[in-house]
Amino acid sequence: MKEYELIVVGSGAGMNVVSKARNTGLKVALVENWVMGGTCLNRGCIPSKILTYPAEMIRQIRHASEIGIHAKIESIDFELVRKRMWDLVLRDRRGMEEGVAADSGLDFYHTTARFIGPKTLQVGPEQIKAPKIVLAIGVRTSIPDIPGLRETGFETSESIFDLQTLPRSMIILGGGYKACEFGHFFSAFGTNVSIVGHNPRILPREEEEVGDFVLTKMKEYLNVNVNQDVVSIRKGEKGKIAVLKDRTTGVVEEIEAEEILLTTGVQSNADMIDPEASGIKIDSGRYIIVNEYLETNVPGIFAMGDIIGRTMFRHSANYHSQLVWINAFAKNKVKLDEHAVPHAVFGYPEVASVGVTQSEAKAKGIKVLIGMSQYIDCAKGYAMGEEGSFVKVVVDMNSYNIIGVSAVGTNASILVQSMVYLMNAGDHTYLPLARSQTIHPALSEVVVNAFGNLHDPDHVHVHEHENS
Repeated sequence: MKEYELIVVGSGAGMNVVSKARNTGLKVALVENWVMGGTCLNRGCIPSKILTYPAEMIRQIRHASEIGIHAKIESIDFELVRKRMWDLVLRDRRGMEEGVAADSGLDFYHTTARFIGPKTLQVGPEQIKAPKIVLAIGVRTSIPDIPGLRETGFETSESIFDLQTLPRSMIILGGGYKACEFGHFFSAFGTNVSIVGHNPRILPREEEEVGDFVLTKMKEYLNVNVNQDVVSIRKGEKGKIAVLKDRTTGVVEEIEAEEILLTTGVQSNADMIDPEASGIKIDSGRYIIVNEYLETNVPGIFAMGDIIGRTMFRHSANYHSQLVWINAFAKNKVKLDEHAVPHAVFGYPEVASVGVTQSEAKAKGIKVLIGMSQYIDCAKGYAMGEEGSFVKVVVDMNSYNIIGVSAVGTNASILVQSMVYLMNAGDHTYLPLARSQTIHPALSEVVVNAFGNLHDPDHVHVHEHENS
């Protein structure tokens, strides 16, 4: 039995905790059953954005004719795009591997860990234990129970980056952010893409207006089938056939493509580690239950990132790693704050949001003011030809706190991020923005205009605060 001061399972954001622990001289064990760096580096945020940025350039070049620039794309070099992606991923992965190997105070176990008792893990042929354990074990693609799917074959976000050639056609199952981003990339690079979503809307967790606009724009460059059940999948003469059934009308149709990509959701990796053997409680979805300090019901064992089943973003996992380090080793604990967790979807158009939607606020019984502004109503947005793009804000009617912001269009993530800072500063109201000068003409005017258009959605008048 080897004993450590800290065991970290998972080398994604878990490496942040490892680094802090080693910088303070703690003896640490790191366990990873996959490649170093976790999902974000190897199969998520980083490689996907290296793919979607060139796709965005392709869309912008084609959009340029609408503002008087007639350009032509002579060729698209997928090999170069793919090489740039792997150059960065492999460089960063190798850097982590070399750093771990060179650290004599850090033992690395390249295997799957499994609890076999209180704070005790089986790692390959060895057993290890520690008074402090951090679980950063993530999630994996959930495979839906569709007749014929496994026999026919499919790709997932774990495997799709290994493609060496672009398929001529693709069916993407799912209507969330992965479907939007992969659909954007593959269709821009010449693949005939069909998205099949179970929900009546694309991006169902976003503001309804956002999903509606994204659906309209996506239909300009790929096929979108929403409100569909996938009845079965089988092999066809030219590829793979998905049998769809409309959830409202019952109409059945078949679509065929060379490849199928699953983006239908994820499942917890807790089953791999057997947390119950150490007394750790999990919820009905098999996600690890934590308190406001990210500590499980077993004192000294913490969980962070996707495995707690809440805000599944790398920036959230990085934030979690800071809290876990403080709460595991510092005197004064810090509570988890999830009131302003932002995210973005780097499809076309780009989407970003933070906080609650209008419908979520209503469900919580919060009286709100709503403000919207179109990109095209400010000079910069008009110059860019951003017709239909907009910002929507949700403000608590009583406190004037910003409780939700959504944007769809170019630089949506940048516009929303500026509001995240206000949501974490001072009294969390929009009043500092109302008192500030805004660069003119800049796209940030769209956000200011949205707050300038605040109104009670149950009445028609525009709200004006005395200090605005």
